Amino acid sequence: MLDKLKSVENRYDELTQEMSDPVVIASDRYLKIVREHSDIEPVVIAYREYIKIGQEREENKEMLSASNDQEFREFVREEINLQEKRHSELEAVLREMIAPKDPHDNRNVIMEIRAGAGGEEAALFVAVLYRMYSYYAQISGWTTEFIDANETELGGYKEIVFSIIGKGAFSRLKYERGVHRVQRVPATESGGRIHTSTVTVAVLPEVDDVEVQINAGDIEIDTYRASGAGGQHVNTTDSAIRITHKPTGIVVTCQDQRSQYKNKDRAMSVLKTRIYEYEQEKRSGAIADERKSQVGTGDRSERIRTYNYHQGRVSDHRIGLTLYKINEILQGDLDEIINALVAADRANTLGQAKSED
Repeated sequence: MLDKLKSVENRYDELTQEMSDPVVIASDRYLKIVREHSDIEPVVIAYREYIKIGQEREENKEMLSASNDQEFREFVREEINLQEKRHSELEAVLREMIAPKDPHDNRNVIMEIRAGAGGEEAALFVAVLYRMYSYYAQISGWTTEFIDANETELGGYKEIVFSIIGKGAFSRLKYERGVHRVQRVPATESGGRIHTSTVTVAVLPEVDDVEVQINAGDIEIDTYRASGAGGQHVNTTDSAIRITHKPTGIVVTCQDQRSQYKNKDRAMSVLKTRIYEYEQEKRSGAIADERKSQVGTGDRSERIRTYNYHQGRVSDHRIGLTLYKINEILQGDLDEIINALVAADRANTLGQAKSED
């Protein structure tokens, strides 16, 4: 562990020097360097305190062995006890800090929610989850931006794509990817029977411009008139954008009602994110759709979470957590679930890190 921490400290010192270099300041690398410097600074601060306290503890032990003054020895023993406690606390903190982390954790996210099994009822639940994540973003101090949707006549969505903008959004929302199952009596069901439907959620980290370069000749841009059920997101001008990336076949659409320029910017951002995911999969030797790997087929038997309206419960099957407060959760009260998922993930990661020491 100490070797890793020393390496982080050395990297921090290198970055500090680079940040004062005029050539670096004027380059595209500067923001990336500043971000990395900011990310590892808390680790370096804790590590330096850890080393300092360790040295002071050893000095106190030497003083303790060299002194015959009982009152002084008692005072030094108390200091050593406090230092050992703090040293142990810092060691636990540092272990967690240097445990392997997802490099995308601080990024904005692009979320894609699609109806799976269940027809119109599944489409209606897509709208429910979209509202839930919008509420959670608002509670968390993040911003939600609509990108594209395929609406149904009853107010649901066959699919909806949107972004959530805020520091740490991906670190929290990445646990939401997968199949979400809903069990409830549909509004369209006259017999009062409980139906089971599924919705798939994909969560993609939004990438920086410098990470994905797109040649102008590789894309085809079309404009069209935005439309939607019930008049939502409808435009009277051709402001909606469709971008096709010819080398990969990836197609992105955006029909935010504001402007063609805004739609083009957002569509390009989504395209870069999808190309980045595609290239990541390609480099790992598994050329596949990242969204498909996240959400499976959408079959009722596949699920990460179940929302049972009749029992008022939400169950996360990955960690065996059940909460009987479905209304609060659907209003964006997701922290209890996400905190439990984060804790389980950290425990697993720390266990792996300790086994490598």
